[in-house]
Amino acid sequence: MTISKDLDKKKTEYKVIGTRPIRHDGTDKVTGRAVYGADYYPTGLIYGKVLRSPYAHANIKSIDTSKAEKLTGVFSIVTGKDLADAGDDHDLKYSRNNILAGDKALYKGHAIAAVAAVNIHIAEEAVNLIDVEYEELEPVLTVHQAMPTSAPLLHPELVTEELGEKTKTKSNIANHYQHKLGDIADGFDKADYIVEREFNTETVHQGYIEPHNSTAFWNSDGKLNIWCSTQGAFNLRESVAEVLGIEVSEIKVTPLEIGGGFGGKIPSYLDAVTALLSKKSNRPVKIVMTRKEVFECTGPTSGCMVKVKVGATKEGKITAGHAYIAFEAGAFPGSPVDMACECVFAAYSIPNSLIDGYDVVVNKPKTEPYRAPGSPNAAFAMEQVINELAEKIDIDPIDLRLLNASKKGTRRAAGPTFPRIGLVEVLTQMKNHPHYKTPLKGKYKGRGVAVGYWFNIGCESSVNISVNKDGTISLVEGSTDIGGSRSSIAMQAAEVLGLKAEDVKPSIVDTDSIGFTFLTGGSRTTYATGWAAYKAAEDVKDQLISRVAKIWDVNKSSVGFDSGIFTSVNGTEKSMSFKELASELPDTGGTVIGRGTVELGMGGNGGGSFAGNIVDVEIDPETGKTAVTRFTVFQDAGKAIHPSYVEGQMQGGSAQGIGWALNEEYYMNDTGSMDNSTLLDYRMPTALDLPMIETVIVEVPSESHPYGVRGVGEANIVPPMAAIANALKEAVGVRFERLPMKPEVIVKAIQNNSG
Repeated sequence: MTISKDLDKKKTEYKVIGTRPIRHDGTDKVTGRAVYGADYYPTGLIYGKVLRSPYAHANIKSIDTSKAEKLTGVFSIVTGKDLADAGDDHDLKYSRNNILAGDKALYKGHAIAAVAAVNIHIAEEAVNLIDVEYEELEPVLTVHQAMPTSAPLLHPELVTEELGEKTKTKSNIANHYQHKLGDIADGFDKADYIVEREFNTETVHQGYIEPHNSTAFWNSDGKLNIWCSTQGAFNLRESVAEVLGIEVSEIKVTPLEIGGGFGGKIPSYLDAVTALLSKKSNRPVKIVMTRKEVFECTGPTSGCMVKVKVGATKEGKITAGHAYIAFEAGAFPGSPVDMACECVFAAYSIPNSLIDGYDVVVNKPKTEPYRAPGSPNAAFAMEQVINELAEKIDIDPIDLRLLNASKKGTRRAAGPTFPRIGLVEVLTQMKNHPHYKTPLKGKYKGRGVAVGYWFNIGCESSVNISVNKDGTISLVEGSTDIGGSRSSIAMQAAEVLGLKAEDVKPSIVDTDSIGFTFLTGGSRTTYATGWAAYKAAEDVKDQLISRVAKIWDVNKSSVGFDSGIFTSVNGTEKSMSFKELASELPDTGGTVIGRGTVELGMGGNGGGSFAGNIVDVEIDPETGKTAVTRFTVFQDAGKAIHPSYVEGQMQGGSAQGIGWALNEEYYMNDTGSMDNSTLLDYRMPTALDLPMIETVIVEVPSESHPYGVRGVGEANIVPPMAAIANALKEAVGVRFERLPMKPEVIVKAIQNNSG
């Protein structure tokens, strides 16, 4: 869908959009009054604990719960046998087995059984009394180990799907995707320069502060109530209904505040377990994960192997690209390799390209989204190859990118043709920025650049707006708020109705109280739910114009509305403010309620967002420690609804990218155990590790949104790893092909290079 208005002219006329009001939930957040998932305590609450596998790969021979059942204070115990048999539905089997294991434990920490007791201490004691007999098996932990035909199989029934068709091949390769455009053999024949490299990345975690939690009460009336921290209450409702084999109408999910997610709070791990424990005990049950459980038992993003080959002419035109991408899916199929395939070449117009993607199961927790899932891994490879081509051609790396940048009309190998996008504008801002023009001198110092892409998904959103007698509005939505979306959605409604942002009272409600709303993720919330708020506000405006026409006894067509004022447009001088009319609603027909829904499809048609980085680093040659001395992030926001929140997203994604580049990894031993499952040992950056991150908001309005919005939550994490790698190459003369680029690796590279 294309919005038929001149967005470039319109953008200077906004009164609310583009301002920086205080966020609506700010007071509760800073005073500690906001209620998060673990803060909810219904009457009669008991506490649950999950027994988890000590092995990364093992057959489960038997589970004996008899001793735990006899412990005083224990109310209920569940195992995988309490979940219905999925039959031949392998996808359902995998979903259920990830909640409670069936006949195999497939990663260390895999849930085996759960206990509910009068307090957490008795629950922990009872878990230790459950006797499980295992037959330990050899684990496979990387795509390199899992893909050979000789590798131990995680799932004997899993057959490879090849280009959309099921094969008869049983392997750990769940799926092979492929995208083609043009003739890559001909494209490489036309190239004067070709660069080909292989890159590998380790598993990393989203790093949210709040652990996973769930409180459930399966009432005697058959209604299952769930209170939790989730990025998508409706998606969680569907997931739990599928796992338990009940209808979605039998479940009400109440989303509480969420302490970080970045994609990791989309899946449901505990809710079906607390539900079953509640059903057996007839009491509400709460489970809160420990930090160790969060690391070992919930979905990180994939480790991967990416091979990229790109050819270009001596003038700098890219002629061909080939990417081979293999992603760890964890214990069950479903890595973001398909999204990596969509993004790897998206920034460039490449007439001849071939992209192969492989989804590979390994003995680690099932992978889940992490902020632009798949794209950072792909960019780590592609953006280094682009810089190496620039070196060979002897062209400025930003000029090479500008020469080949995708723009409106560019056909992607993955299929779609770009609508209006802002990559050229991002690159132009980068080249003209003082950071890029300021000389960087000195040994072991380097500057790197990179760009990254993330598409915006659309999907369903619902918003209701009711007009209050005092001239404010109450806005009800289904999108959980992680980064300020209450305000960005409220501001779009306020703009339509000529109100101040503070005159909008936003609420996020349970799944019984609003229409279906897809999850908060995919850079869709301000874009899609904001659009639903726009439509709901337009509905309110239309109804209010009818009320004014009734009061003035004129035709509806003779009533105008602008900046919160209703006026007569038929020659008579009449006016009425929004607030004045609101006070008269009880006497002119009652409450006005506006409704807005959108269904934009998974693609969203927004064109996506591009981000770019300029990064300066300085290396300590003795320790290998990398200091990021200056970091500037550029991103096309389409239209920044609340610039402060856009800047916050840009800075947050950049900080996470710096950690991913230099320190973060799941440090796995040969048995499949994670040796650094604490925040002390899993080294995320703190404020002491980061410079002040400079932000440059670029605004190239999307053609498919009333205000030109693009989602901005994800593209910013895509380029940092590659930009830092390119800076390190300039600083030490070595190209780094593996993440993280940690101190011992850098020291070794310096020693080898100097020797």
